[in-house]
Amino acid sequence: MTGSGRRTVRTARAFAPGHVTGVFAPGTSGRDPRGRGSVGAGIVLDAGVTANAAWRPGPGRRIRVSADVALPLPISEEVARRLVGPASGTLDVRLVHALPVGQGFGSSAAGATATALAVARVIGRPRARAIEVAHLADLFGGGGLGGVAAILGGGLEVRVRPGIPPFGAVVHRPYPGRILVGVVGGPMPTSAVLRSARTLDRIASAADRLGRLGRTPDVGRFWDASEAFTDRIGLAPRALTDVVRALRRRGARAAQAMFGRSFFAALPPAGRGEAILRWMARRPLHGAELGADPRGARLVTGSGAGRSAP
Repeated sequence: MTGSGRRTVRTARAFAPGHVTGVFAPGTSGRDPRGRGSVGAGIVLDAGVTANAAWRPGPGRRIRVSADVALPLPISEEVARRLVGPASGTLDVRLVHALPVGQGFGSSAAGATATALAVARVIGRPRARAIEVAHLADLFGGGGLGGVAAILGGGLEVRVRPGIPPFGAVVHRPYPGRILVGVVGGPMPTSAVLRSARTLDRIASAADRLGRLGRTPDVGRFWDASEAFTDRIGLAPRALTDVVRALRRRGARAAQAMFGRSFFAALPPAGRGEAILRWMARRPLHGAELGADPRGARLVTGSGAGRSAP
């Protein structure tokens, strides 16, 4: 915080992790939108979006949200506007992305959540209100279903009831080891996929393993369900399917990140994992090894804002 009196500049930084969904089913029938989203399971990543917010109270009203990517930011902009409300002053938010946008890594939910936490801090809004605004903006802005709820904690997450707390319920368990993520082709807009009734029917019929996974969250069951979901839903283009199958033949657990032309995988131990990394290096694949974030979305100080991935 700098300055004095009405011209005091309040600053805050927040980090929201990215996330990969391996299996899910829409849960959008609730009367209250805070209880809508999805049931499903995924892994919370230790790379995501960092938001730096600066608020200067004063006459007039100006809100600017910018980022390190040359893309529109309608969801994060909506979050900032709603949290500022009628207050007068100048708000600047700068987002930094450590994962590709539009590739199934939860960038819209992470951007909305990081923006919400940072802006709420400088404006003086409670965390619960920030999470609510982020969830609603992501839900109605076409970002995804349940991404904000998933990243409020870390590790392996299982969404057993749609929506954000206290409407929804998410179980978090530690996720051991590393996750290999990679991109095969251009972005796949989530909103376009979710508008297709035929696709939604296929999703619902492919998510039959969710019940067992929710009752007993387990890393092995998660991979079984995710691989089966990828194969049954049939949304992966040929190039991505070929990569997923090649990874499995080499001993990895691999699935499509929903929704992207991208994959995530658990490498086999020791030499077999190294062999897969060498195989990837010989191909035109953009990939990185990441860990699972243990904590979820949070305010940060200094350099504690997750890690970067190419």
